[in-house]
Amino acid sequence: MIYSMTGFARFELKADWGSAVWEIRSVNQRYLETHYRLPEQYRSLEPMLRERFRKRLQRGKVECALRINFNDVSSGALTFHPELAQQLIDAAKKVQSAGADGNINPTDILRWPGVMAAQEADVDAMQKALMQAFDNTMDQFLAARASEGASMAALINQRLDAILKEVDVVSEHMPAVLEWQKERIRSKFEEAQVELEDTRVEQEMVLLAQKTDVAEELDRLKSHVKETQKIMKKGGAIGRRLDFMMQEFNREANTLGSKSISKDVTQSAVEIKVLIEQMREQIQNIE
Repeated sequence: MIYSMTGFARFELKADWGSAVWEIRSVNQRYLETHYRLPEQYRSLEPMLRERFRKRLQRGKVECALRINFNDVSSGALTFHPELAQQLIDAAKKVQSAGADGNINPTDILRWPGVMAAQEADVDAMQKALMQAFDNTMDQFLAARASEGASMAALINQRLDAILKEVDVVSEHMPAVLEWQKERIRSKFEEAQVELEDTRVEQEMVLLAQKTDVAEELDRLKSHVKETQKIMKKGGAIGRRLDFMMQEFNREANTLGSKSISKDVTQSAVEIKVLIEQMREQIQNIE
């Protein structure tokens, strides 16, 4: 399967304590780069998230965000600890009896750590639920990348088929092109009233054939198409290999254009370069 490096997924978790929303988005990047926006109290999740991304992704600039909203029941309920409050009052009275000035302020007693405490959700259970929700988000994210990757693969395969058609066009034109060029050379010799031996004419024809022969370039283009199709079928993290294949395609297309002595061959060479560029643009987003 082929994966795009661009994708987005959003998953909402609802629980007794409130709700949480995971969002994952990514764009193309030469390597894997992850960024996180997490609530401060859940920064401890970052190492686990990073490990999960490394196991399932190869390339891409990824942004992962978590938003949590606690409901009123879980965040608003307070518990009063009278034993601790009484201990503080008794201690304050002893200080006063020792000669210290001042009155006991009830608000100060309530502010003392532990006197008033909010009921907290089960932290372990909550973290487990959040990570399970993250895994669900990750599944959706990979599915989105796979869907876009399949569309890219279809476009690339169309371009590969188009390249093969252009190669066939050039192959069909070459015999007529070479014959036209031979007649052109003979006519120029006749116009210049230059008499050449048959061996000299044959030598010129051989040199011309060597300069204009594109059979090797056409064979290599066909070979590159087969290799690219093979890589596409294999799937996985193939972006770098496909990018290398585009360089090989360009090398043969440039040589084909430089050897061209026919308008039809030149048009095919230009069309092949356009097709290569279209594939290269798609490949930039493949993992």
